[in-house]
Amino acid sequence: MLVDQAEKLRLMVRQTKKTAHILAVTSGKGGVGKSNISANLAICLTAAGKSVLLIDADLGLANLDVLLNVRARYNLSHVIAGKRSIEQIVQNAPGGVRLICGASGLSDLADLTPFQRQRIVQELTALEHQADFIIIDTGAGISSGVLSFCEAADQTLVVTTPEPPSITDAYAVIKRLAQGHSGTKISLLVNMAPNRSEARKVYQRLAQTAAKFISTVVYDAGYVLRDEHVPEAVNQSEPLVLAYPRCPAGYCFLALAGKLGRVSEPANVKSGFFHRVMNWFY
Repeated sequence: MLVDQAEKLRLMVRQTKKTAHILAVTSGKGGVGKSNISANLAICLTAAGKSVLLIDADLGLANLDVLLNVRARYNLSHVIAGKRSIEQIVQNAPGGVRLICGASGLSDLADLTPFQRQRIVQELTALEHQADFIIIDTGAGISSGVLSFCEAADQTLVVTTPEPPSITDAYAVIKRLAQGHSGTKISLLVNMAPNRSEARKVYQRLAQTAAKFISTVVYDAGYVLRDEHVPEAVNQSEPLVLAYPRCPAGYCFLALAGKLGRVSEPANVKSGFFHRVMNWFY
């Protein structure tokens, strides 16, 4: 009887344990600084006392290991192939962040076999109770693999720059997410902004367009200023907020982490995130 009661208690604890808040970081086009934002945001959230797992989900052009100067022997391709478990490929990255490196050379999650997708989802699911935040650095564009991560996430951070082509591509991502009716909270971050005023104009333009034509709310995540320290840090393979913590862009990352860090629990706790990812393929 006591054994049965203990087992029921353990089951209740497992069922009530809060899962991580899942943030997908994406963009309509490459070259807007999406991966750099993911890495620096993860470090800032960790500095604020959050447990953060950063996943490079760009299966074609994974580069978080380069940005964070992490030499990884194993990555997601080894999990997909069944050669390593997910726990065996988690790396310790600068700033206390835990990193799962992507598998460069694979075209898309959608191109994996159902068995391979099932394997990676089962492996990743075990991590959902081991962090306060899981940040998914997706690929750019609107492929099914990218959208699957965004649509299953609690929140999607769409990154754009003030240039018109980037804004147009960001709107295309927002439109596709809205059409999916997934319930993910869509936020916009303006990167490489010349100043606060210009960033605000970009946000208002996109938010008003989304509200008018696709009846979608786009939240304001803020902006990161154009800063010469950013490329310098990239060239040094060192995260900006560690290399130049007091630079203008560094303060912007702290502000972004402050906004996101106030999130106390996931928006959707009906099922695990990675199982929700899987559902988009069926």
